[in-house]
Parts: sequence; structure tokens; C-alpha cells
Amino acid sequence: MNVLIVEDDKLQRKNLKNMVQQIDKNITIYECEDKDEALKISNINNIDIFYIDISLKNSSGLDFAIALRQKPRYEFSFIIFLTTHIEYIKQAFKEVHCYDYILKPYDISDVMNMTKRYILNGNNIVEPKKEKRYVVFEVRKGIKVKVFVDEIIFIEVDLRICLVHTVNGVYNINKLALKNIIKLVNCINILQCHKSFAVNINHIREIQHINSKLSEIHFENYDKNALLGYKFKSTIIESFQ
Repeated sequence: MNVLIVEDDKLQRKNLKNMVQQIDKNITIYECEDKDEALKISNINNIDIFYIDISLKNSSGLDFAIALRQKPRYEFSFIIFLTTHIEYIKQAFKEVHCYDYILKPYDISDVMNMTKRYILNGNNIVEPKKEKRYVVFEVRKGIKVKVFVDEIIFIEVDLRICLVHTVNGVYNINKLALKNIIKLVNCINILQCHKSFAVNINHIREIQHINSKLSEIHFENYDKNALLGYKFKSTIIESFQ
């Protein structure tokens, strides 16, 4: 069991950690105080349950939770919000689909009961099966191909020729503008990164700076690269992190 506590008040964070540890000494507890550090921890480790303070000093716990839900492995994870502001809870349930909430100051029975319920029942929860989304492209007149969206690595447009790079090969599609193909694919993980490129954030390995206006995007297990223009850099970097 891995638990992440995101709480910017050091004393309250320590108290909550002690409460969770009383349930089972084998629970691994990670802790941090802001969104950026929380994202790093959740990227490196597989977290089973999140305790997130809605109001952080330098960031928002809601923003962190929304970013978390965009990652496939955390789409249905248990999120429990910590708050003194009950008015935020409706937004939390609507936007993040959180599991529950705890009002501050923490009541040890609430913390222990919620965590125990997950330990006892979490492994019995069956996540809804998601059908893989796909898009159909016409590669030549009379010849169409089905491409699964999550298998798209990046899209490259050169004049009137569009190249869709996927884990299964490259598809050459004629007479389709970049903005139109992005609209057709309709995936939050596929973002425009240059006037001629769009990338799948989930396939990025690293981003290398070239000059003040240009960077290069490298992908996992793929030897071709995409360009990153300065107008799109902040959006791509934020999504990548």
C-alpha cells in the first residue's frame, strides 16, 4: 500500500501521517507540500490512495487532482480531499470524482476508517473496461486504415502531406491540415507543439533545447524526433511534467 499526503502545513501533515501509520506499519507514506513535487512522486511511484489538501500555499490541490486524473493509471485511483472549506467539495466531486473528504482538524477515526475501507475493499474494485479509441484515415483512394489513438507517437505535416507516426509504422495521409487532424483525433494527450507537428505527451522521453525559438522532442523506443516551437513550449513542458 502506497499513500501520498499532499499538505502544506508541516504539523498537520505529520499528524495525518502518524494516523495512517497506526493502521499498518507496512504502509509506505510519501509526503509533500505542493503540486509540482506531488506530480514527481506520483510519476515515479505507484500510489494507491491520495490525501490532498484542497488549498495549498503555492498551488491548488484541485489542480493537482485534475492533472492526476489525466494520467491513465490514476484515472480511477482513490482521492480523499482535506479541507476546512466545505464549499469546495461540490467542485471536487464534480471535476475530480474524488472518493471522499475529511474536514480539518483531522479526526483520527475518520482517517483510519477511510483508509481501512480502501485496504479491505480496494483490491475488489473492478474498474470499468475502456474501449480503445481509434480514428480511420484514408491513406489512398479506396484504402482506409484504423489507427488507435494511444498508439500515435506524433503527427507531422509537410506542405499537403501528413505523416502519422505510430508504434506500428508511419501512415501517409494526403490533403489533411494539422489543425484538422488534431480535431479529428480529439485526444487531450495529443497537442500541437509546432506549426508542423503535434505530439502524444505519453510517448515523450525527453525534450532538448536547440536555441531560443526551437527545441527537439525525443520519444520512447522511436528514433525519429519532432520539433517544439517556442509558442507551444510552456504548454508541452507543463503537460510533460
